[in-house]
Amino acid sequence: MSESPAARLRRVVFVNRYVHPDHSATSQILSDLASSLAASGFDVLLLGSRQRYDDPSAGLPRDDRAGAITIRRVGGTRFGRTHLLGRALDYLSFYVAVGWALLGLLRFGDVVVAKTDPPLLSVMVAAAARWRGARLVNWLQDVFPEVAVALGEPRIPAPAARMLAWLRDRSLQTARVNVAIGERMAERLAARVPTARFVVVPNWAHEDAVRPLPLDESELRHRLGLVDRFVVAYSGNLGRAHDHATIFDAAVALRAHDDIVFLVIGDGSGHRALKARAEATGLHNLRFLPYQPLDRLADSMAAANAHLVSLKLELEGLIVPSKFFGVLAAARPVVFIGDPDGELARGIRAADCGRVVREGDGAALASALLELAADHHGCVAMGARGRALLDTRYARAAAHAAWTRLLAEVADDGAAAR
Repeated sequence: MSESPAARLRRVVFVNRYVHPDHSATSQILSDLASSLAASGFDVLLLGSRQRYDDPSAGLPRDDRAGAITIRRVGGTRFGRTHLLGRALDYLSFYVAVGWALLGLLRFGDVVVAKTDPPLLSVMVAAAARWRGARLVNWLQDVFPEVAVALGEPRIPAPAARMLAWLRDRSLQTARVNVAIGERMAERLAARVPTARFVVVPNWAHEDAVRPLPLDESELRHRLGLVDRFVVAYSGNLGRAHDHATIFDAAVALRAHDDIVFLVIGDGSGHRALKARAEATGLHNLRFLPYQPLDRLADSMAAANAHLVSLKLELEGLIVPSKFFGVLAAARPVVFIGDPDGELARGIRAADCGRVVREGDGAALASALLELAADHHGCVAMGARGRALLDTRYARAAAHAAWTRLLAEVADDGAAAR
């Protein structure tokens, strides 16, 4: 008897703590890829928690659908991201719940893709995949425990860090392929696990949600009364991995320049700390807004003349800031605060689509912003070159095509082995 068309569908299960309709970066990019794969004929299932990134008590439904995509959500503790102990308990309960769910959901020959939220998720997913005869792919958005060690919070004793890294490396070695989002990340991990297979597929922007718009078409810019100002924006999560002190120092240096305004949109520990420092010092050139809805993202990105992207020096090669791609999509200059010799810094200089400032050098950031504010046409040209970089190197269609080929290869290898 011939196999039915439905049975021939390649089944892919993605595992991430936050899934549709959550607005976090990892969730949005996952939903984007899942939709593309479903349209290409894959049977796609998303497995996540019932929380939202900004609302641990959300209580999203256990079973759901988004178009052709099936969604399963597991329960667990809901302490949220505010306190490290509560976050750790949320991680632990998710590991247990998702491991149990995978034992019931996975079928022999399935492809299961583990993202990196929560950290070390691949360890649990690798065990379930091995038990059920599924094929593991790791999608590496960051590198843990190295990120935690570099930040020093939570403090992980050296023996524990080595054990966690060993477990992580084992999951990388057992995967059919490990997808890193940056060259430096792939190189760093390949040096640790030379027998594992690594490929680089960069993240991408929501090109339908973020598109180039002229400054005067931004409703947010008009609503905030910033039409005649040079607006420097930071849009997205400003957390422990991102430097906010340099932004504050630059704002202090530029406080007498009434024509320059910093607009900080989003949330995170750094967002809250920066806001508290601005209020404590009466710094009025820093303004703060919460996350903007996805359908208004193009407008909020267009409100700025230039956008800030930040990554702490010690995290180079461990994280690639996803907001970089959104800035390119909006056709605005990128002002990167981080390692001047890092992967993003090199790319920005090569494409001449922005400026690079070393973390901690507030004076250099203030100087770069003054230079940009005095050169409107130069800013427009930089933004156009950034958009061209996105369209050639970081295009969504190219990334989706790479993922489709990769997952089809893994799935077909599994079918051939049966």
